[in-house]
Amino acid sequence: MKDHKAQQSFSIKYCLSYPLFLASLVFSITAVFADTLNLDEISPGNYLHQGKHVGLSADGREDIANIGFIIGERCVAIIDTGGSLLIGRTLLEKVKLITDKPVCYVINTHIHFDHVLGNAVFAEFNPEFIGHHNLPGAMEANREFFLQEFSKELGSAPSGQLIIAPDKTVMDEMTVDLGNRPLIIKAYKAAHTHTDITVFDPETGTFWAGDLVFRDRVPVIDGKLKGWLEAMKQMQKTEVNLVIPGHGPPADSWQIAMEAQSAYLNMLLNETREAIAEGWFMEEAIDSIGTDAKDNWLLFDEHHRGNVSKVFVELEWE
Repeated sequence: MKDHKAQQSFSIKYCLSYPLFLASLVFSITAVFADTLNLDEISPGNYLHQGKHVGLSADGREDIANIGFIIGERCVAIIDTGGSLLIGRTLLEKVKLITDKPVCYVINTHIHFDHVLGNAVFAEFNPEFIGHHNLPGAMEANREFFLQEFSKELGSAPSGQLIIAPDKTVMDEMTVDLGNRPLIIKAYKAAHTHTDITVFDPETGTFWAGDLVFRDRVPVIDGKLKGWLEAMKQMQKTEVNLVIPGHGPPADSWQIAMEAQSAYLNMLLNETREAIAEGWFMEEAIDSIGTDAKDNWLLFDEHHRGNVSKVFVELEWE
């Protein structure tokens, strides 16, 4: 879940010939697979699919993110589209089973593959694709990486029609209306990534936090640790009834949603500062910092050392 190039501002329009492409997709959704995509109405009109906790090189990596949708009186907003065309298509089939209202918005909470690679499936509805103002540039910078690393998840269709970036971006805050159902979309400075947004449904108090909140699965730092801690403070100013993390189960309070993540991120901040002050080399820090947190998180070994490295670089010259 890494940004592999600098994130810049750039706008990409999806191809007008998309419907022909969609008809030729090699992925077909079987009833068996569709049945395995769990979906729950977690609050009125808010539907969530919880992703699996598997590694980034494991089978099933396409289905690790929490994704879903919100239904208004007029139309539907998709909140992230999964890590493959197959996941995106299966989510779309779930929408069609529940409502005949059109998809008017596709909202990507950030750049990572597990949240955006299903976008192309929804282009047939001509929705507005919405994301952070840095997301178009990040999508363009990561285009070749996505096409090469996730060729299996994206199939063999023309590459120009696979990576769909937002055509509407959020600088600070934006409100969209699904029909008597306003959604408040907020952008953040560098935190989990440089492209993080959240979606709040005031009608139900449901807050879609994207990967600004991790539960069970160890948080991954691909932006700025201090910015992430600040984003957590900002989010908690919103009164909520339910918090939907990017990974892990929903929580009915900020305390439950953030307690473990806050402890982990603050541990990284404090222990890395101490290590730098004592003159440690990065290799020493990576081998020592936070190792006692291993039992608290899934996939700790896959991501923790990278987190320490990222934080060390961020704090070394503060």
